[in-house]
Amino acid sequence: MTTQAHPNDAPIGIFDSGVGGLSILRHIRAQLPHEHLLYVADTGFAPYGDKSEDVVAARSLAVARFLVARGAKALVVACNTATISAVKLLRESFPDMPIVGVEPGLKPAASASRNGKIGVLATERTLAGAKFLQLRDQISAATGAEFLLQACRGLVDQIESGDAQATTQLLQRYIAPLLEQGADTLVLGCTHYPLVRVSIEDVIAGSGARGIVLVDTGDAVARQLVRLLDAGQLLRPADGAEPASLHAYTSASATALAAAFNSLVGIDPPVDEVAFELA
Repeated sequence: MTTQAHPNDAPIGIFDSGVGGLSILRHIRAQLPHEHLLYVADTGFAPYGDKSEDVVAARSLAVARFLVARGAKALVVACNTATISAVKLLRESFPDMPIVGVEPGLKPAASASRNGKIGVLATERTLAGAKFLQLRDQISAATGAEFLLQACRGLVDQIESGDAQATTQLLQRYIAPLLEQGADTLVLGCTHYPLVRVSIEDVIAGSGARGIVLVDTGDAVARQLVRLLDAGQLLRPADGAEPASLHAYTSASATALAAAFNSLVGIDPPVDEVAFELA
């Protein structure tokens, strides 16, 4: 499937299994304040992290087709699991479209670490992905860094639920073993995790650990998107006739997503409930 050329005024499509992609959207809005945005939270099918790679790839393709049908000129896969499972398929399906994926920040973490021990917090699917494991091995061989992998089962669901106390308890369970093994750097390997960064910092402080570096790649994703749009001459002019807009969609509750936008991003975009058709 190929796409038509899109005008500069067309929107950027962003999607995640839920509200985690809002951590990426915040960086995109900061760096590209003049762009129209479409956001999809596939909450009705979340979490992606416990699904097979084939299932996640098919679902991601269905969401991408939805966004392309609404005129998206670029796609941001704001989900580590979907990037691991589907970004290659999406680039094959839409070869003329800029597509930016999200990857755990292993390279910047290796640069930031003082002792070479790096904890990686991510979903089971991300940590099991061949692309992730290959990247880990390459960086380990080049830098000597030791990556301590921690699958955070249930954490995405807990963050989506908004139960701060239960989320903190899970964070303590997953972070404590990494700190006990001497990790001085933690990679937030899922876009949901930066949304609870304050809770993560509180857990670290409560453990008595000091100087722990947290790595979040949201800013790098936004900068890559800017580079691709600029290279393709697709950036929207700052003096556009209409102000930048944002429209959101969800496969679950529109009310819940609207509340998440309000509490996590501080805005109230229109939100519609949709169903995605698999090919």
